[in-house]
Amino acid sequence: MSNNEEKQKKINKLVEELERSKQKYKIEKKPLLVENLLSPYLGSDFKNLQKQIVYHLEHTLPRNTKTFESFGTYLATSYTIRDRLLQLSHDTQKYYNEKKVKQACYISIEYLMGRFLRNAVLNLNLEEKYEQALAGFGYALEDIYDEEQDPALGNGGLGRLAACFLDTLATHNYPAWGYGLRYNYGLFRQSIGSEGEQVEKTDVWLQFPYPFMVENHFLRIPIGFYGSIETYVDEKTKGTRFKWHPSEYVIAQANDILIPGYGTDNTNTLRLWSCRPIEELDFDKFSLGDFKGASEKRLDAENITNVLYPNDNEVAGKELRFKQQYFLVAATLHDIIRRLKEQKRTIYELPDFAAVQLNDTHPTLAIPELLRILLDEEMLTWDEAWDITQRTFSYTNHTILPEALERWPVKLISHLLPRHMQLIEAINWKFLEKIRKIDKNNGELTKKMSLIENSWDTLVRMAWLAIVGSHKVNGVSGIHTNILKNIVFQDFHSFYPNKFVNVTNGVTPRRWLHACNPQLSELITSTLKSNDWIYDLSHLSKLREYAGNEDFQLKWAAIKLFNKKKLQKYVKKELNIEIGCKDVIYDIQIKRIHEYKRQLMNVLASIHFYFQIKKMNEEEKKKVQRRVSFIAGKAAPGYLVAKKIIKLINHVSKVINNDPEIGDLFKVIYLPNYSVTLAELLIPATDVSEHISTPGCEASGTSNMKFVLNGGLILGTLDGANLEIMENSGEENVFAFGITSKEVPEVKQRNIEQGAWNLMPEELQEILGIIEEGKFGEVDEFRGLLEELKGVDRYITGHDFIPYIKELDNVMSTYQNPQKWWKMSILGCAGSGWLSSDRTIKEYAEKIWGIKPCPLPKIESEKELGFGSSFTLKEKQIDQKKVNIIKKLIKDQKTTERFRRVYSIMYQIEEENEKDEKN
Repeated sequence: MSNNEEKQKKINKLVEELERSKQKYKIEKKPLLVENLLSPYLGSDFKNLQKQIVYHLEHTLPRNTKTFESFGTYLATSYTIRDRLLQLSHDTQKYYNEKKVKQACYISIEYLMGRFLRNAVLNLNLEEKYEQALAGFGYALEDIYDEEQDPALGNGGLGRLAACFLDTLATHNYPAWGYGLRYNYGLFRQSIGSEGEQVEKTDVWLQFPYPFMVENHFLRIPIGFYGSIETYVDEKTKGTRFKWHPSEYVIAQANDILIPGYGTDNTNTLRLWSCRPIEELDFDKFSLGDFKGASEKRLDAENITNVLYPNDNEVAGKELRFKQQYFLVAATLHDIIRRLKEQKRTIYELPDFAAVQLNDTHPTLAIPELLRILLDEEMLTWDEAWDITQRTFSYTNHTILPEALERWPVKLISHLLPRHMQLIEAINWKFLEKIRKIDKNNGELTKKMSLIENSWDTLVRMAWLAIVGSHKVNGVSGIHTNILKNIVFQDFHSFYPNKFVNVTNGVTPRRWLHACNPQLSELITSTLKSNDWIYDLSHLSKLREYAGNEDFQLKWAAIKLFNKKKLQKYVKKELNIEIGCKDVIYDIQIKRIHEYKRQLMNVLASIHFYFQIKKMNEEEKKKVQRRVSFIAGKAAPGYLVAKKIIKLINHVSKVINNDPEIGDLFKVIYLPNYSVTLAELLIPATDVSEHISTPGCEASGTSNMKFVLNGGLILGTLDGANLEIMENSGEENVFAFGITSKEVPEVKQRNIEQGAWNLMPEELQEILGIIEEGKFGEVDEFRGLLEELKGVDRYITGHDFIPYIKELDNVMSTYQNPQKWWKMSILGCAGSGWLSSDRTIKEYAEKIWGIKPCPLPKIESEKELGFGSSFTLKEKQIDQKKVNIIKKLIKDQKTTERFRRVYSIMYQIEEENEKDEKN
């Protein structure tokens, strides 16, 4: 061996020694080690909570732990809640996957969540412990709750309903996911300008960390737009196939909010997608000094999830809103299919894995998107793909207003999503083939039922597409579903007689009574000697026997007064307006501002009442029932008529509230920036709430349910869920007025033929005249409103005005009989069991989704360990010695720390097996 070879041999030996010294420990993958280390649940005694809060103050925020301030304490407290929810969510998803249960996937363009902390603390049954923990730092839990800002993820009833559903799904242990968008700025933050006009400001709700949202940077999905379609021949089938090649991509990033159930460990997930660019910065442009152009693609991507409901009055707004809708469904379907395949299941099993609910027409593009995936990526036949698509989707309709049934231009869809437009045309062609066979009216039926409308523009009718592409379609109240079946979608109902069902909306009693009105919650619990009603609202029916009890009525009235005083203080603080409280009716209408909801009729009645008082002498004024009329709600930025209504309300408010002749007999208050948090203040304080929509226009309404649940009486039309409230709480406990939805078309026709002004009552003509005289500001501001009322009066304000003001008089005279009033209030609440979202979700689960509750198991004996397929350990390996280990571990641990401990037990058994093998 040469000298060089000898040296090389030594070098090689030294390298081997270096390699061995680098690896000090044996690398050995132990599947259950991580589970064992994760096993302990966080301690929930107040000392542990204090340690956890301080930990987050120092390590997560980080803040100076020597000086606690309230906002930092709110954040740290919230992170301790999030830690618990992460543990419970991990266990919940693991169990769902083990059991391979069918899951509901709820897609909604908005979720009006409200503040999260209080709801989570109550659902986890930790309020008393957090009160004790925070008291040691010098804070009241109630003050910490007030530090939270409402997340800007929704606007109206559509989003609030979705939020109620998430609470119920978790509480009743249903396997479910919510899917939506994480908006950077939501709709807008509303303020009122010096001239009474709505001012829209950016709602910067994410300027500070939102502790309840978990950013999932590892789940990033590319989403395509524009591009071209490739046509080719499938080598296997020799059939023609298509492939879409998008020319522009963005990234959908997942952000998860974990939803705890009440009285259960089950914790579901709301997954919200935020839009990011493929490339954050065009470095070439930046290097050339084009700094604005370098960031252009990032800004374009962020715009997709910047704002809820972008103003679509212009073409650019339409395109952005359409992009937003596709972005939501494309990311969601990708995630659902990803989770399906993680369970080693085939695409054919999709309808047995996920029941996908389209919450209104905004997510309807999910239908052609799933069809595209099945045809172009999974290579299924048309019949296979269409069968899976229809069995996967169901559609909830929330409106019957023609202008609210979305229609998108074919030209826009073809430009943005060329393959999807091709598929929509194919769906339509195949569907109309069937319709033509039954069309006996020269193609009229075919034209009416076509998914593509040829009118002033060629438009895709999204509601039509949702109906054809779903296996079930539901309305959201009895009257609404009947209108869908018999009027709006009559032809579809005739063609699909078993497709349409009713599922009346509901609200969660956890937030809308237990959390927002704790004093009333406590009174109900102590009276019924049980809090079972929080989980099963039908128990409230037992309150009927106390409705006439004087002592119970006094307690009920005291709580109402307590809540009214809170609202009184808020009005003074925020608006600097003094209002009465005791023996004053708080009359409240809170809804998004829309002509059909008739806030205009409300303010016209306020003008009428104002001038009635003005005409009275001092003795007559002493007999007037004092009242404060509250209105709150936002107008869509592009809805100019609604904005004029807001301006008129504020002008009327300014005149009435500053008239010394009126004093505290009557006030009109417009509360800006309506939100869930404001609703939680208003609803418990309400004596009477107004739900006065034109009959047949309100699909359901859910705010009416919240008011009744809190002892507020309803003043309303025969519309939406008002009818079901009357049915369950008793007609005698509702102040109802007006005509039925069936009579509305006749009234509208008379207005057209004879002119609404000619049919209008003198009282309303007089009020319009006063407005035209400039009593409430420049008449030009409101001329459009007045001309519509005088002309066709589409929402029949003139017809309903006299019945409305008469029923308002009835409200005021009834309030002067306290025993009768409080009995009606209690009976209204007692009949509200039917209005729970728990009942609603049970109906969805049984009628539409085909899902069942899947509660996390309670580990109480070795027989209930539930060894799943994910464990390597076999039951036959467990001898009596190891069973005794399990028994001891179960005996030593707390009942709330049950499921996660199984993994620790399994790990210790595996360790024992390894020892046995070595021995």
